[in-house]
Amino acid sequence: MSATETVTHPIRRRPRDTWRLVGNVFLVVLTAFSALPMLWMLLTSVKGQFAALQYPPQWIPTSPTLEQYWRLLSPASDVGREFLTYMLNSLVVSTATTVLGLVVAVPAAYAFSRFRFPGRNLLFYSVLLRNMFPAVVFLMPLFILMRWLGLVNTHASLILTYLTFGLPLSIWLLKGFYDNIPVQLEQAARIDGATRFQAFLFVVMPLSSPGIIATAIYSFIIAWNEYIYALTFLNDQSKMTLPVGLQYFFTEYATNWPGLMAASFIMSVPVVAMFLILQKYFVRALTEGAVKS
Repeated sequence: MSATETVTHPIRRRPRDTWRLVGNVFLVVLTAFSALPMLWMLLTSVKGQFAALQYPPQWIPTSPTLEQYWRLLSPASDVGREFLTYMLNSLVVSTATTVLGLVVAVPAAYAFSRFRFPGRNLLFYSVLLRNMFPAVVFLMPLFILMRWLGLVNTHASLILTYLTFGLPLSIWLLKGFYDNIPVQLEQAARIDGATRFQAFLFVVMPLSSPGIIATAIYSFIIAWNEYIYALTFLNDQSKMTLPVGLQYFFTEYATNWPGLMAASFIMSVPVVAMFLILQKYFVRALTEGAVKS
């Protein structure tokens, strides 16, 4: 063997490959665990009433039909009009909660990140204190407050209530983003003649767009899926949101399982689609928002 020749040894990667295989199997099992309920919901929604109640259950429908979807999404039928009303109410409440939450959370998070004032840390952690308690603990106090304000049986009561849920984490997420944006960028903009507001609007806001998008997703999902407060605050059926309105379609003694699954699937689609499309912003906000200032 010449002096220039080298002996190469195979790199032992068997333990690493084993752990990678275990991780992949775990991810597949976790994905199946998350996706199977949605798949079963979809398969049941395209079955007939008899096939949905068949035992043992029929996994693959032999005669799939979209009848339930046509009934729910058709304004010509009574069921369709009610379902679309509930969906519109949920859309109004969720959108208003998201927009108002961003209007409050964005400047609040910026103030916590950039300004130094007495009691700053105490006030910031007191904002997060709200999320230490289960949401149901505040049900009766908030109901009494809304009744005193005359907002019971209005969408405004739900919007204000959902803001108390979403604002603490929204402020925390956005503050983490602002902490990672160099102050020198704003200082350079101000040297060029921009005001503080202009520097915030044209420099900081575009750089913090992933955090703003993630905050919007979080606020929208909370408002879209909430049930307990909507059930307590709303008595008028025409003002109910989707989670509460579904129970008026399908009673305990006359359950239309394909219709219930179709309505539940339609309700799940906007949230799932939004999260799948924008999940990278949500994950980025969680990681950067966890950076200690």
